[in-house]
Amino acid sequence: MYAASSPLRCAAMALWLTLVCTGCVERYISITSQPSGALVYLNDDEVGRTPLTVPFTFYGTYDVRLEADGYKPLWTKQPAQAPWWDTVGIDLFAEVVPNAKSHVKWHFEMELQGAIKEAALVDRARQMRALVNADDDPEKEDD
Repeated sequence: MYAASSPLRCAAMALWLTLVCTGCVERYISITSQPSGALVYLNDDEVGRTPLTVPFTFYGTYDVRLEADGYKPLWTKQPAQAPWWDTVGIDLFAEVVPNAKSHVKWHFEMELQGAIKEAALVDRARQMRALVNADDDPEKEDD
């Protein structure tokens, strides 16, 4: 009786190993910024320029730094939280599912540096003045 069940056990083990080997959760962080093209560092490692998508292994809090010409450097911490199906216990089953993906998305708004910010403000004021003067033009009312 033991010999008869051995091929069945081997087939079951082979099927289980096939399933385990085909699955693996792919984890990605996508980062965008305003302005785009900002240089991104995750935990002090340069990873590229926005917009970008990078793989990651561990959930948790990441140190994020963005740098762009004319903008103040941005230093912050961002959480990469696990979805419900990738929590301890359930993750054993998620690892078996083929093509399982976890995608974290972050967007950052960078602030203009002082002199550039003032120049942008003055430019905006000039544009508004031109619009107001155009609305007050009496020649346009006769048309």
